[in-house]
Amino acid sequence: MIGCYDFCAHYEWTFDWLEQAGGHALVRDYWNEAINHDSQRHARDAIRREGFAGMVKYWGHTLVEESPDLGFSISSGPDFFRIDMHDCPSKGFLLRNGLQSYRDYCDHCMGWTGPMMREAGFVIDHEHNHRGQCWWEMRPAGTPGGHSAVGARSGSKDVRTLPHWRPPGTTLDRYNKATDPDDKLA
Repeated sequence: MIGCYDFCAHYEWTFDWLEQAGGHALVRDYWNEAINHDSQRHARDAIRREGFAGMVKYWGHTLVEESPDLGFSISSGPDFFRIDMHDCPSKGFLLRNGLQSYRDYCDHCMGWTGPMMREAGFVIDHEHNHRGQCWWEMRPAGTPGGHSAVGARSGSKDVRTLPHWRPPGTTLDRYNKATDPDDKLA
């Protein structure tokens, strides 16, 4: 069995290998089938069954395991669920060790979460800065919403309030009411 950090590097390398072997469509299929429909089916089942409560159960547990130093925060309300990732342990590991094979490792999160949310009737507003920081807001499809104002949903825990959220030269990848990894607005 490989450790978590070895897994992150292998995972990232796998995305690049799949793209070279079969193109972007194969990577997308992997994210959807191997992650959404296989390894994370418990998340998909909980969210389809319980909606926001299932999101709280899944990510509340999973993020504590992945980031025990609480490099994240979760906020929720009657019409949204939000994650602010201040220090992604897997992307952080890749950055600290100079590992980059796949063009955008962060895309895999939308690659499996997007289809899962679509199947459950939700859409996602999201940004990531390629530096191990991102935020996500999930809400029911067809409801008003969109990118919330900085601090409106998670107060001072909003990752966008951090001074290093967008240093000069940083490109943000942005999604609006998306469920597809290719709906990125850079």
